Amino acid sequence: MQSADRSCALVRDAYFVEQVRGGTNLDRCYQCLTCSLGCPVSSYMDYLPHQIVRMVQLGLKGQVLGSSTIWICAACETCITRCPNDVDIPKMMDSLKQIALREGVASKEPSISNLHETFMDNIRSHGKQYELALIMRLKLKNKDYFSDIFPLGFKMMMKRKMSLRPPGGKAKDEVKAIFEKVNKP
Repeated sequence: MQSADRSCALVRDAYFVEQVRGGTNLDRCYQCLTCSLGCPVSSYMDYLPHQIVRMVQLGLKGQVLGSSTIWICAACETCITRCPNDVDIPKMMDSLKQIALREGVASKEPSISNLHETFMDNIRSHGKQYELALIMRLKLKNKDYFSDIFPLGFKMMMKRKMSLRPPGGKAKDEVKAIFEKVNKP
């Protein structure tokens, strides 16, 4: 079964690199490994950032979208800061996440893609992040109800680090308009 999954993941899509580009020039990457060597979360990835860039260049769409790397990337921008050619890997990773969600490609670790999806839905709904709603929705999605709520959640509320009320303001409508514009077919 595993070999069948691998063979379909190695199918090349000649237009994949154009789909992913999103304003960054991936052709500038000459595989110096600087991005991967500086990445603070690379030890948790199944493919290193430079490998993802190369797989995108080669059109290995199934393999890239099925990897955990695109979901683990913290978008800390260490890679682009160190890159001698300014290849915007965080922008590429974000583009890959959006493609994976649009095409219904599930992450190997569903809690990671659940976080991304819930985070973006929360911003779409409230105009900015509303932590309490994020936590509650994520707990329901992952069916992990009480693992960290009591010690950490109450401590955050007592120190007023988390509000019970959702954020308001005019930004909410502006952010909704941005999401509508971006999500038009």
